[in-house]
Amino acid sequence: MKSTGHDDIGHAHAYVRGEPMKGPNSMADRSQAQAIFAGGCFWCTEAVFRDVIGVSEVESGYIGGTVADPNYRQICTGTTGHAEAIRVTYDAGAISYGDLLDIFMETHDPTQLNRQGNDVGTQYRSAIFPLDDAQRADAEAAIARAQAERSVPVVTTIEGPAPWYPAEDYHQEYWEGEGRRNPYCLALIPPKLMKLRKSFSGKVKPT
Repeated sequence: MKSTGHDDIGHAHAYVRGEPMKGPNSMADRSQAQAIFAGGCFWCTEAVFRDVIGVSEVESGYIGGTVADPNYRQICTGTTGHAEAIRVTYDAGAISYGDLLDIFMETHDPTQLNRQGNDVGTQYRSAIFPLDDAQRADAEAAIARAQAERSVPVVTTIEGPAPWYPAEDYHQEYWEGEGRRNPYCLALIPPKLMKLRKSFSGKVKPT
């Protein structure tokens, strides 16, 4: 299990929680779209997508459960039904949703059911949360592409719509701060970033 060193009880939130899922192009700037993915620990998936071209924001959060306004300690019990997830804001003119899906499928293990490595529980499941019918069709196609490359079943689910709950402040941009001193992150994130740069060299922001 990962450890933050933070007490999650009574954490103050500086944002509106329980946001409804919106269409990917419902933002004021029509060139900006959004995507929601769950692929294990959100510290890891957030770190990967922050390095992808066209991505302007990655927010860690919780989605897909039955408890309103969950906190991290509740999520870690695996009883709320939520997944740790990321909400990616990106320029659809710079990178497609299909490309983001392929990056997502390649930088976690979509064949592990309700776990990623030593992180076990439904909160670590592999899932895609489409924001409209077009994204749902793209998600189905991406899972089919991933399955064609593997001999074992891909267990990634397509879920939603469901409310989005931003995670506590200290989870945001975790790899850019405390994560660099966290042995858990140091063991898991650099290999994911290396895989991103090797498999999607044309989709990575310049260093």
